[in-house]
Amino acid sequence: MTRRDRLLVSPAALAGELTGELAGELAGELAAEPGPVLLDVRWRLGGPPGIDSFRAGHLPGAVFVDLDRDLSGPPGSAGRHPLPDPAGFQAAMRAAGVSQDRPVVVYDDRDATAAARGWWVLRYYGHENVRVLDGGYQAWLAAGLPVSTADPAGKPGFFTARPGHLPVLDAAGAGSMARTGLLLDARTAERYRGDREHVDPVAGHIPGAVSVPTAENVNPDGTFRSDAELAARFAALGAGSARSQGAYCGSGVTAAHEVLALALVGISAALYVGSWSNWISDPARPVATGV
Repeated sequence: MTRRDRLLVSPAALAGELTGELAGELAGELAAEPGPVLLDVRWRLGGPPGIDSFRAGHLPGAVFVDLDRDLSGPPGSAGRHPLPDPAGFQAAMRAAGVSQDRPVVVYDDRDATAAARGWWVLRYYGHENVRVLDGGYQAWLAAGLPVSTADPAGKPGFFTARPGHLPVLDAAGAGSMARTGLLLDARTAERYRGDREHVDPVAGHIPGAVSVPTAENVNPDGTFRSDAELAARFAALGAGSARSQGAYCGSGVTAAHEVLALALVGISAALYVGSWSNWISDPARPVATGV
């Protein structure tokens, strides 16, 4: 299995897994291992709520996970989407049917922006087998695969949240990495430059950070670009296994997408979870604008 296969799954491959799971159930649990838990994390900054999309149609057997409620803590000085409390996250994942020894597939509507946050938080809290559906719900539809509007009736899982399995940055660490390593700003170029800021009260970027919008990690259909294309993109910035790198965005959501894209080509990166919304909570921290 390639690195990409360990992190991403195609609609066709996932359909095969689900078919195998159903066949295994009909044959009296003859399958070698249970099928994956499917987590629907469709979300959009400013709405509408993802649960509405889920109720209109979702992958058969999928469970909805709310990014704001289940994959984040309450907003505040720590940022708009800080890490969820371990106990709360554990309870939410168990309710969704997540167990330590059962694979998980996370998907959103299209480009993995929200799904990557689900992937990252699960990995951070110790789940070792999490993949993202490449192209999301729209790729599933495009493949002509069935959808459901039924409420899932899965069994509770037995996941135990153990923090610290992926590297993170706080504000001091992010500032230091921007000076001595490579800190990637995953927001749009206009927000990085400070030309326009429609979400946070202060425009600009962390001094020394490099603009690397996550929209350029994916193809027009929302699937990830090839390994060769991603490797070339990050190599041009000087990213690599011999250098320390991290990523931030507005609130730690799209930056997780950057971390996933880097992981696809074998580059480890730390996530500044609080991101820009945490950085600007202290007026003493410097702000840069322009390029």
